[in-house]
Amino acid sequence: MKLLHTGDLHIGKTVNDFSMLEDQKEILSQILLLARENQVNGVILAGDIYDRAVPSGDAVLVFNDFLTALAREGITVYMISGNHDSPERISYGEELLREQGIMIAGVYHNEITVIHTKDAYGDVDILLLPFIKPSAEAAGTSEEAVAKALGKYWEKKAAERSKLPAGQNRQDTKRRILVTHFFVTDAGNEPLLSDSETTIHVGGIDNVDASVFDGMDYVALGHIHRPQQIGNRQVYYAGSPLSYSFSEAGQKKKVLLVELKEKGNCQVTELPLTPPREMRKLEGSMEELLRQGEEDQNREDYVQAILTDQKELVDPMGVLRSVYPNVMQVVRKETAGSLQYTGEELKLKRRDPLTILEDFYGFVREEALTEEKKALLVQMIKEIEE
Repeated sequence: MKLLHTGDLHIGKTVNDFSMLEDQKEILSQILLLARENQVNGVILAGDIYDRAVPSGDAVLVFNDFLTALAREGITVYMISGNHDSPERISYGEELLREQGIMIAGVYHNEITVIHTKDAYGDVDILLLPFIKPSAEAAGTSEEAVAKALGKYWEKKAAERSKLPAGQNRQDTKRRILVTHFFVTDAGNEPLLSDSETTIHVGGIDNVDASVFDGMDYVALGHIHRPQQIGNRQVYYAGSPLSYSFSEAGQKKKVLLVELKEKGNCQVTELPLTPPREMRKLEGSMEELLRQGEEDQNREDYVQAILTDQKELVDPMGVLRSVYPNVMQVVRKETAGSLQYTGEELKLKRRDPLTILEDFYGFVREEALTEEKKALLVQMIKEIEE
């Protein structure tokens, strides 16, 4: 079985007042072509289909065209909602669409959606687990919610095997793929981040350790925009197919080709994508950038211009757009550092509200928060987020 893994499409996204819709059309066409060329059986869309819970009409049409093209190719779609999506809107028409080979799990109904399928090597279960807000689950944290959902699945499988006749082979040779959308860590090690993700950690309640996925042959993740493997496990973020911030400048975007063979044999191959316009940072004086732009074959790229000029400039954005029409940001060299983030600084940006409040309380009162006050703050933060 061959599957193409992608996600975090964020269809309809606007970056620095530039609509990304035309770029998204082009990249979806590339994904369709790769699916066709590699003769895949299915395409995995691991959440954040849209950038907003209520997408624009144009965004919906773009995604509709993509799904229709996949269905006409006879390619099955395995799709979940992410934290940017409205679960109910993603689920619209899911029973009807299932008849066309489009398998959707938008709303979590206290049980993982399991798609049973087969290939030349035997049975395959594809588990679809959409994003669940920690506050929406009685379990409390994302990890507990995921563990609870997977626990129900494993209990069912164990019960089924126990009913097999005594003489029948009870060895579990079924392959399992999980599609989900969470912030996944490996023994406390966080994934590499960009500053285009919306991740808010409340006391770590939205973190899920990869060990929860033990027993899966492949885990197809969405949520983080940089493509990466989590630890040494068969747990992968495909990343977003396009860059959505200048922290992603220079990143090579890709989709993942997952080839599932016999139990224990799962091969993952990176297939590069070529965005119609890259995110680029250019540094130099106004004169240097204008001269460079005259000869630049990729002047349509999205540009952050870092100017080294000491003198005042009149309308630098307008001037630069005479050669680089898609300049998104113009910054001075001395202030550009405030727009650049190392991995550690990105973590600092994403410090959870509870930790910030704990530090502030300790600074002002010179004492630690009591557990009672901490619990009250956690509840208040949850209510604000809802």
